[in-house]
Amino acid sequence: MGYDAITAEAATIPVGCEGMTFLPYLTGERCPHNDPFARASFSGITLGHTHAHFSRSVMEGISFGLLDGMNLLLGLGAHAEQIRVTSGGAKSGFWLQMLADVFQKPCNTLECDEGPAYGAAILAGVGIGIWPNVDEACKATVRIRGSVLPSGLNYDDAYQKYRGLYQD
Repeated sequence: MGYDAITAEAATIPVGCEGMTFLPYLTGERCPHNDPFARASFSGITLGHTHAHFSRSVMEGISFGLLDGMNLLLGLGAHAEQIRVTSGGAKSGFWLQMLADVFQKPCNTLECDEGPAYGAAILAGVGIGIWPNVDEACKATVRIRGSVLPSGLNYDDAYQKYRGLYQD
């Protein structure tokens, strides 16, 4: 089954996956839990859950992990008006909508979809003097391709269930 089919199937399942939650700690976790021994798991599985539930649960779990990281940054004083999404997640309209709803912020895709490599190239350009600073470099090179606004779907209960499964 291809990526588009998986996301289409996941889109048929309601927020919270009818009680199933995925913790995405396949290789431990570094943020916000500095725990290399944390492990992935599915919780709340019943006989009524289907492949589609597992697919959506994985997407929700990863999205909640990203929200954990964002909440850590916000707690340190960071501020964001928008979320920029690149690579795999940016290729799925369904996942972009999920991220916009989870973050409650517009999610923007970029003309250049190579986030980490492109960012490293921009930093290198600043380092060798092509641009005077990162802000100017981004103004000169980063272009928004599209934007997905929050739809109003509420992920709070599903997120709180997710947060309750990992014990510090």
